[in-house]
Formats: sequence, structure tokens, C-alpha cells
Amino acid sequence: MNLNAENKVKKTIVGLGEVLWDILPQHTQLGGAPANFAYITSLLGDDGVVASRVGEDALGRDALDQMSKLGLPVNAVQIDNTHPTGTARATINSRGEASFEITEGAAWDFLEWTAEWQLLAEHADAVSFGSLAQRSPQSQSTVRRFLAATRQDAVRIFDVNLRQSFYSREIISESITLADIVKVNHEELPRIMEMCQLEYVDASSAAHHLIESYAVKLVCITRGNGGSMLVTKASTHEHSGFHVQVADTIGAGDAFSAGLVHHYLRGAELEVMNEEANRVGAWVASQVGATPVPKNGILRESLAEIT
Repeated sequence: MNLNAENKVKKTIVGLGEVLWDILPQHTQLGGAPANFAYITSLLGDDGVVASRVGEDALGRDALDQMSKLGLPVNAVQIDNTHPTGTARATINSRGEASFEITEGAAWDFLEWTAEWQLLAEHADAVSFGSLAQRSPQSQSTVRRFLAATRQDAVRIFDVNLRQSFYSREIISESITLADIVKVNHEELPRIMEMCQLEYVDASSAAHHLIESYAVKLVCITRGNGGSMLVTKASTHEHSGFHVQVADTIGAGDAFSAGLVHHYLRGAELEVMNEEANRVGAWVASQVGATPVPKNGILRESLAEIT
């Protein structure tokens, strides 16, 4: 494969699921994995698209405005005239780690299958989806239809996010079945294995169990500031991570996913994927918020400072 040629071709990469406002102690900011993921995807040079739903309210209008300012297209964001734009009350601990209390009955709990989303799914080179956006039956059904409508060669990334009680054994197991890549953090991995009724001894063996049981192509296990492990059927690569002064960790995992997918689509080796995913994740963690502006507007200049 000619990676130089491949790198010049923009990929269409979709963040599918929840868009909401993170209500922090000092300020409110746009959040939700799909928007964070799509933003970093766009900075990396691909076409990041948010497929979500907001309310026909002030927060919904502000969300669309903010996404537009970030350079993200909003034509795949549905407008709900009945349910409000989602919110999540966030608290940050002394290590910069965030925890969330997520409101229920939000617009993104009512994702609708449309002709526009059918076309987007057919055009997508990759789709990242999580467990949180499947907490309601309607959105779960729509997420599944979106994934089913993608091309056979499209890459489906299941980014596990166990939030509050918004997940189940069925959601987790069925989502892994639908995925090519599974990304999970080291704290959640034992719970995932238990839900999937698979033995957990250590991270490496757990990853191989998932690959063998679900025909997953790549398992990514993140370890916060301790780096990550990438596992395929044939090989494993570990990265110790980059040590930065953490501002907050909101969006760092989504940035990691974006970096991983960007390089995976271009046939990169595990070492390259791991290095670059950790680098972009560390950069976001070193900044305030999930959608920081890179130095001089050029991401590679900011990433060059992460060593």
C-alpha cells in the first residue's frame, strides 16, 4: 500500500450518538464523544461528521453554532421539537479526571433513521459509536440501522463508555459483535469481560478472548496517563504514554480514538497507531476542554511539542 498516496485522500469518519453540554463548575462547554471525536478527526485532515440530535431550544442552537465554529458540518445533526438538548453535570477531581451526571430524556435519546442518514452511512469510511447513545430503545435501533447500512469495508469502532446505569450485558455484547475495533479503558475491561461471560486474567489475554469470541480485528485498551495496549490476532504493541501537565481529561479518550482511526484507515503499523493516538490524546489532556485550538491553527505544530 502506498501510504503517502493514502494520506492525501480524505476519509469520511462519523461520530454517531450523543451531543450534549458539559456543565462544569466554572463554565459550560460542548461535549459528547461524537463531537469531540469528529473535531479531532477534522484537525487530522479527514472529514469528521457528527450524527446526533439536539433540541429546538437555546442549547440546541448554541450547539449547532459551536460545531459550526469548530468547522464541523451540522447537516447530519437532527432537530427535535419535543425533547431538550442533552446536558451532563461534570465534576473534576484533583487529577483532572471528570465524572458526569447525565440527564435522561434528551434529544439524542430519540435518534431517527432518515434517508439522509442512510446516505451518510453508505458514504462513511468509518463510524465510531458507543454504549451511552444506546440507552434508549429508539436510539439503539437507529444506531444499529446506521451500522448495518455502512459498506462492507467501512470500519466500525465501538468505544465502550460505561456511564451511570446506562448500559447492559446485551448492549455491550451485541455492540462488540458489530465492531471491527473495540476500545475500552483498563478499569472497565474486567467488567466488560464479566458481562460477556469471558474469563479475565490480564489485559492481554482478555483482548485475545474478545478477538477470538467476537471476530474483532483490533482491541485497544487505554490506561489513562499510563499509555495503551493495541492487540490484534497476530501481534501486540504497548505504549507508555506521554507525560504532560494535565489540564483536564475531558475529550482525551475521544482524541485518542480519532488518532487511532485516522492511522488505522491508512494501514499503519500498530506502533505508529499507538504512538500517534497517545500523542493527540495527551495534547488534548494538556489543554482545557475537549476541543482546544491548536497552535497557529495547525495540529502538527501542537503535537510536535508532545514528546
